[in-house]
Amino acid sequence: MYPSVITKQPRSDIMTYQTDCTLPDSLLEQIAEQGLGILPELVRIVVNTAMQAEREAYLGAAAYERTDSRRGHANGYKPKTVTTRVGSVTFDVPQVREGGFYPEALERGLRTERALMITLAEMYVQGVSTRKVAAITEQLCGTAISSAQVSRATALLDEELSAWRNRPLGACPFLFLDARYEKVRQSGQVRDAAVLLAVGVNDQGKREVLGVSVSLGEHEVHWRTFLKGLQGRGLSGVELVISDDHRGLKAARQAVLGGLPWQRCQFHLQQNAQAYVPRQSLKAEVAADIRAIFNVPDRPAAEALLAQTVTKYAATAPRLADWMEANIPEGLTVFAWPAHPRRLLRTVNGLERLNREIRRRTRVAVLFPNEAACLRLATAIVMEVSEEWQTGRVYLRPSGE
Repeated sequence: MYPSVITKQPRSDIMTYQTDCTLPDSLLEQIAEQGLGILPELVRIVVNTAMQAEREAYLGAAAYERTDSRRGHANGYKPKTVTTRVGSVTFDVPQVREGGFYPEALERGLRTERALMITLAEMYVQGVSTRKVAAITEQLCGTAISSAQVSRATALLDEELSAWRNRPLGACPFLFLDARYEKVRQSGQVRDAAVLLAVGVNDQGKREVLGVSVSLGEHEVHWRTFLKGLQGRGLSGVELVISDDHRGLKAARQAVLGGLPWQRCQFHLQQNAQAYVPRQSLKAEVAADIRAIFNVPDRPAAEALLAQTVTKYAATAPRLADWMEANIPEGLTVFAWPAHPRRLLRTVNGLERLNREIRRRTRVAVLFPNEAACLRLATAIVMEVSEEWQTGRVYLRPSGE
């Protein structure tokens, strides 16, 4: 009698995977063998491929392609070792014989990461960080950080960021100004440092970050110095300034920019009005009334509706009525522009991407050891976003097209 044959049935709970992977079989075998240990090699392959594609796009020709429209010629590769979160990776940086090319695929993002690592490292070296921040520093940098290493890395990065902050500017019809605050240690105390931001829309309708500044000093002096710096670098052709009513900005704006039209942010005006509403049950109605003023087709209609609204609240909410009569007109300047650009010019909400990125990064840093550390990280972040804007779609055509 033969032993019975036992047939092993396939398990129904085993997960199945797609097999249409484009990675080479040899690399897949390495991943299976090494697991997460292969991550540096994967990063190297992906970035190298992206850089090679970027060079082909720059040259206007693929490798070995003969065409009269090419802008130059490939000239091999140079190795560059970069410390990343998955360890040190040596990339093959494509070269162009005629020069003038450097792949953004490698540099974009690394600048912000370097700034974040240096900021955390400064906190660690100066002894102002918590255990949590020290752990993050070691995790990001991958090794112990000495004061000498921090000084060398800081000097190199600061030189690059300073050059960008002081680059020449040109004509920008629309100038957006905003401010946020970060915690900075000074003389053993934790203080709020103002981070000033200036964003312009140039003649091509592209947004770009014109400047960033950090200071613990007096608000008006800080704003005035910041605005004079923009002018000194060549900012010209401004037709409209858009901002909230930040402390010190009004006096500084009038002193430096003179009689340029100013559009007060309509979104913040609606928020500010809530402080003058006497009852919670009235807040939604007040917000709707203010929105109605901003959404009419022209300024005469807005002024007429504002007068009606002030009369409406004169008896039941006199402080609100007085505030609306004095402040709402500052949000009506934008009616001098056509309806299409008006939608993007009536608030500073377009700067939210910048503030969101800064907030996301500084949340990790928690507390900056000094103003320079805060400025370093803020500059690296806004520089990166500005580069994306410059290579992206048109934001707003000054002509309103």
